[in-house]
Amino acid sequence: MSILIDRSTPVIVQGITGKMARFHTKDMLAYGTNVVGGVVPGKGGETVEGVPVFDTVEEAVAETGAEASLVFVPPPFAADSIMEAADAGIRYCVCITDGIPAQDMIRVKRYMWRYPKERRMVLTGPNCAGTISPGKAMLGIMPGHIYIQGNVGIVGRSGTLGYEAASQLKELGIGVSTSVGIGGDPINGSSFKDILERFEADDETHVIAMIGEIGGPQEAEAAEYIRDHVRKPVVAYVAGLTAPKGRTMGHAGAIISAFGESASEKVEILSAAGVTVAQSPAHIGETIASVMQ
Repeated sequence: MSILIDRSTPVIVQGITGKMARFHTKDMLAYGTNVVGGVVPGKGGETVEGVPVFDTVEEAVAETGAEASLVFVPPPFAADSIMEAADAGIRYCVCITDGIPAQDMIRVKRYMWRYPKERRMVLTGPNCAGTISPGKAMLGIMPGHIYIQGNVGIVGRSGTLGYEAASQLKELGIGVSTSVGIGGDPINGSSFKDILERFEADDETHVIAMIGEIGGPQEAEAAEYIRDHVRKPVVAYVAGLTAPKGRTMGHAGAIISAFGESASEKVEILSAAGVTVAQSPAHIGETIASVMQ
């Protein structure tokens, strides 16, 4: 099974008429993703790559039965687009947009909690690469050719390090069940813990690779969850061992402000929870291979 999407999942793209959205819509269609529509207010009736465009998500869902959405909407309007997707009954939303104000994402998180858990939309991102289940569906901006089908689940804050892990695994003949980018912003839709729980329940995922970085408590919270609930082998890499305290590095969420937020402290916490930690990004693939033997 796929943990979030599969080849039959009907997908819409919010902001589909933008340059980058058009490019990646074409890429997803070529990969085999079931893209059934797009949404841009005022552009209803147009088509992009043969896909119909609607004025609202509600209209798109009613006409196409869409269950997943990819958000390519500019930062000032992206929060409203996510909340619109939640109201329209979208089951899974990936937000690619970088630069959404943290206050807007706090509002989104609060808004989504108005729905009971069984009806609450799952959100990954913002500022993420998306989700891919190799050979099934791609919902995002990753290069699909570097992923082969297999049994390693990848979850990470950094899109490019996720690509690096997948590429190294491919070189070793090891495939991926699903790769999920949760995004590098301080406030995001899903945490490591949320995705780890899904991988632990997935029969196709035999090993979990977790890619963290400095800043925030998510890796420490994940370590506690892994220690108490995850029985599958977990391999981690934490970026930012040389990052200075108090300075944002790369992602908006990558800033050390408290104990447990530096890379070295996160490595220590994860190791204590039984996680195998790769010492450098160049060793992610071989470290995963070593726990699979």
